[in-house]
Amino acid sequence: MYLTQGLHRAAQQHPDGIMTICGDRVRTNREVRERVARLAGALREVGVGDGDRVAILSLNSDRYHEYLLAVPWANAVLNPVNIRWSPAEIGYSLRDSGTEVLLVDDAFAAMLPAIREHHAGLRTVIHCGDGALPEGALGYENLVAAAEPIEDARRGGEDLAGVFYTGGTTGFPKGVMLSHLNLGTSAMGGVASGFLFQPGGTFLHCAPMFHLADFAGWYGQLLIGGTHVMIPAFDPVATLTAIQRHRVNSTLLVPVMIQMLVDHPAVADFDLSSIEAVMYGASPISEAVLARAMKVFPAAGFTQAYGMTELAPIATMLGPEDHRAGRLRSAGKAVSHSEVRIVDTDGTEVARGTVGEITVRGGHVMLGYWNRPQDTAEAVRDGWMHTGDGGFMDEQGYVYIVDRLKDMIVSGGENVYSAEVENAVAGHPAVAACAVIGVPDEEWGERVHAVVICAPGATLTIEELREHAKTLIAGYKAPRSLEIVDALPVSGTGKILKRDLRDQYWNSTGRQVN
Repeated sequence: MYLTQGLHRAAQQHPDGIMTICGDRVRTNREVRERVARLAGALREVGVGDGDRVAILSLNSDRYHEYLLAVPWANAVLNPVNIRWSPAEIGYSLRDSGTEVLLVDDAFAAMLPAIREHHAGLRTVIHCGDGALPEGALGYENLVAAAEPIEDARRGGEDLAGVFYTGGTTGFPKGVMLSHLNLGTSAMGGVASGFLFQPGGTFLHCAPMFHLADFAGWYGQLLIGGTHVMIPAFDPVATLTAIQRHRVNSTLLVPVMIQMLVDHPAVADFDLSSIEAVMYGASPISEAVLARAMKVFPAAGFTQAYGMTELAPIATMLGPEDHRAGRLRSAGKAVSHSEVRIVDTDGTEVARGTVGEITVRGGHVMLGYWNRPQDTAEAVRDGWMHTGDGGFMDEQGYVYIVDRLKDMIVSGGENVYSAEVENAVAGHPAVAACAVIGVPDEEWGERVHAVVICAPGATLTIEELREHAKTLIAGYKAPRSLEIVDALPVSGTGKILKRDLRDQYWNSTGRQVN
């Protein structure tokens, strides 16, 4: 498989079909193919060689879509940059991957001097925005117009397709190497589920396109043909407007986005009846939020996709029928391309219902971490990707995520998994969002601590929260302390950065557990 297959097929079979809509720009399959061939030619002209990494730092756009196709067309390697990173982090990822060419849009052009300070090897910058050309940068549209189109290299199979840096929630970012076969295997498995895409359908990119979750949606729709609608970044009104205006059929959201959509005061003013599929993932979702979402999108089938960057990214899915049957706490079953098992610390599969580490095997398992052979050897053992996630599997093969293993709280000798507590806390009407962590406690060793954003106009005490939680979970799991905040620290993909929440409590102890 190779990334550009869907583009060739769309241009051949439906040349005048609409492939991308971005603001006022509407491009057909034929136009996109021509532009991609020219952009690939331009990349070669500026010195991009076989296997070279080409990065992009940009909000969502049709040019991002063209980048994803033109880089492999030019026989090079993708390197999408996390848009939430600081210049130092961006510079690290470019330096670590040996990236010398960067596409940047208007939103991030001002960061270029600082990025160059952290990566002196940045040789060429291509400005893919619509504003003033940054000093020393080349103009995207000028390059496309002037370059001669080249033949597609059809880079594919086991060839490296991209270096995708992890979000950093579990440590310093590592470059995940994914082949064309890795990405294609995962995308085909998603399409084969039948839950997510329809031929000729319209997919909305409101989640960040640098992240592999949205990439999965992009690739799936590209494979079977259809239209991609891009808005620069998630905004509730912009997302609702795009769904209504373009009759969007499917989209990818993370739980925090779903919550913001369904709780927006103007949501009832929009016609959302075109939505047939909503895929969510990247972090757990509370049952209360999901129930509200299913009312807002009554025609939609909801699918939870569980996975990680190292799995390109899908491992399991919980489909619409399972949602309707009430299996909302499960992450679903292994998808068609994936094999999943739960193991103990020795790598031995545990009994059904027993918590252990989730491991995954299949053609979607990464090639490895960029320049980190030891980390690769620790993560992938005998072909099994060790996810670092704790969970169990029931007798029917449904996987339940209980936590990141490092997020397990040991309180009074009992194991408490924060995801379970968060699900209970989130059901309180005063809670808009929450995170649960373990903090040091002289009596209990570790104390279950809830960090909460209150709903507008609401108040909450620890006594009220404990009483509510104890109606859903065992008393020893209920939070023993409460912190009310205005915002939770989140990564560029919407994941709550629990490390940041923990640091203020654990830094002085010199350890992370009691």
